[in-house]
Amino acid sequence: MSSAGKVLLIDDESMVRSAISQTLELESFDVLEYANGKGVIENLSIDWPGIIVSDINLPGLNGLALFEQVKQVDESIPVIFITGHGDISMAVSAMRDGAYDFIEKPFSNDAFLDVVRHAMEKRKLTLENRRLRQELQAQNAPGPRIIGNTAGVNRLRQTLLHVADTAADILINGETGTGKELVARYIHEHSGRQGNPFVAINCGAVPESIMESELFGHEKGAFTDAKTQRIGKLEHSNGGTLFLDEIESMPMSMQVRLLRVLEERKVERLGSNKGIDLDLRILAATKVDLKELSETGVFRQDLYYRLNVVRVDIPSLRDRTEDIPLLWQHFCLVATAQYKRESEPVTASRMHSLISYEWPGNVRELRNLAERYVLMGETCTFEFDQIITTNEHNPGVMTLPEQVERFEKTLLEQELTHQKGSIKGTMDALGLPRKTLYDKMRKYDLDKDFYK
Repeated sequence: MSSAGKVLLIDDESMVRSAISQTLELESFDVLEYANGKGVIENLSIDWPGIIVSDINLPGLNGLALFEQVKQVDESIPVIFITGHGDISMAVSAMRDGAYDFIEKPFSNDAFLDVVRHAMEKRKLTLENRRLRQELQAQNAPGPRIIGNTAGVNRLRQTLLHVADTAADILINGETGTGKELVARYIHEHSGRQGNPFVAINCGAVPESIMESELFGHEKGAFTDAKTQRIGKLEHSNGGTLFLDEIESMPMSMQVRLLRVLEERKVERLGSNKGIDLDLRILAATKVDLKELSETGVFRQDLYYRLNVVRVDIPSLRDRTEDIPLLWQHFCLVATAQYKRESEPVTASRMHSLISYEWPGNVRELRNLAERYVLMGETCTFEFDQIITTNEHNPGVMTLPEQVERFEKTLLEQELTHQKGSIKGTMDALGLPRKTLYDKMRKYDLDKDFYK
């Protein structure tokens, strides 16, 4: 049975506390009990998903003083006070200061649970609105955007919102073409380091012979061709973010040195004995299972665990096919602006082919096709025909009803986009009665405001 929410219960009378706790647990609430206010605040945070039920008279730190501390953490956490007859004036005063409600002893279980449920609903709504505001701010902010509305992309966006403005090093995992550098830039731009350098290096593209100099830099005369001093990527990204793409390609000798830099946050240029303090964040990306490589000895295990403080997984495009119409529209708009060309919307049958395709090159492959479509127009038909042919040879595992629903949703999204969210225009174009259109939009969770 799923949890109805978290309740932090504070009462110094063990019998009362036990009875209330049992009542809540029978209704599937997760209850954490306290006999007094000591240690309560340590369990709270601004995104703590629960409510507080507290006796107003407590030994030591009383309920009102505890309430003031709770408000310092998050004033929107609902606090319900349990009062005796003589404490009602105190409880009313607490409500004026922002407490959610109070309930007077003795009380019925039904009345108590009704207050708790309403408080929990309020907390869930507050956290959801806060999450949506954060997402809106992130989406409207300048710089890289994470585009998509599927569950996988929403999870990715939520993870990034939580870890972007922290000091933790991050391991980004995703197939080729999923947008690992985009995610890295998104993290950098939404962190406190955004005004400082973002330095990217592809470990698979740098020859092993110059990798050390590229990363660590060198002093003049450090080796035969070192005619001038060179600042390495690690030092150049000081104060900012260093993105190491294809980290699995880094030579073993460099892995040893990188591990030392990560642990000491110091770098020494080749030919120098002087350590340079570093204040930087490492974002590493890989398209393979680094844990598996570390277990076979191909990648250093200690470096893997040092990099894997936080892991971010990017879903492949075939796992988020419902985002394809939105991504296609975005890439076409970007290409239209870049190349100063106009382009016609693709037909519904072609969009259906795009959605049904496996996309081995992921988002990068889709973006490239969108750019060619804007540049070449109808002469790009051959590439769509190739996708259709591929789809016919790889029909996938969707049932006919699933394919029909996907096609129908694609038609609706495409027309809503074309009509800029106009219900009347969409009705006329698709020949649908208003009620039918609204029913289908509700079925596929489509909001006309999204397409304006």
